[in-house]
Amino acid sequence: MKKTLKKYHRCHSQIVLSLIVFGLVVFIASCTTTTVEQYEATAITTLTWQVNYTNDPQEDKRGRFEEFASSSITNRNGNKPEGRVTGPDDKGLWWPLIPSKPTLDQIEELQKRPYEKPGKPELLRTVRYYIVYDKNGQSMNLPTNYSVYRQVVKAYSKGIPLKLTMGVNNGSVEKAEPIE
Repeated sequence: MKKTLKKYHRCHSQIVLSLIVFGLVVFIASCTTTTVEQYEATAITTLTWQVNYTNDPQEDKRGRFEEFASSSITNRNGNKPEGRVTGPDDKGLWWPLIPSKPTLDQIEELQKRPYEKPGKPELLRTVRYYIVYDKNGQSMNLPTNYSVYRQVVKAYSKGIPLKLTMGVNNGSVEKAEPIE
């Protein structure tokens, strides 16, 4: 019986290891690189008022969230956007002005059940990062992360070409390296 179990565990371990290796090969193979000379870094900064509706706001349980007023601006290549903005913050991002806080009437209007209790309005700060570049005459606009955004901003100001490492299925940009 012990020999059978050892064989089973050894076989099972080999199958699991094979699946992990196969997954890594597929992941690595799907990450391609491309060189770009014309590109743009964008960061969309958004401020949104949100209220949590719960049965008991003191219990710290997640309830139903409702969003209220929101405002966004687009940062391009680290430059200050036109219009009234605040910043830059410690990450070099500019933010829109704070939207109007929801009134008590607006909050109560979205209360769906009499026993629901609305929490205090919270101001959410979100950022979505993108890189826009030209590929064979077609404009590509792919999501990325803060680190890539900063690399692109720095390279853009110097006019340096970039080597981009794409994510799975070329659906995002995972890395940007200056080509000097």
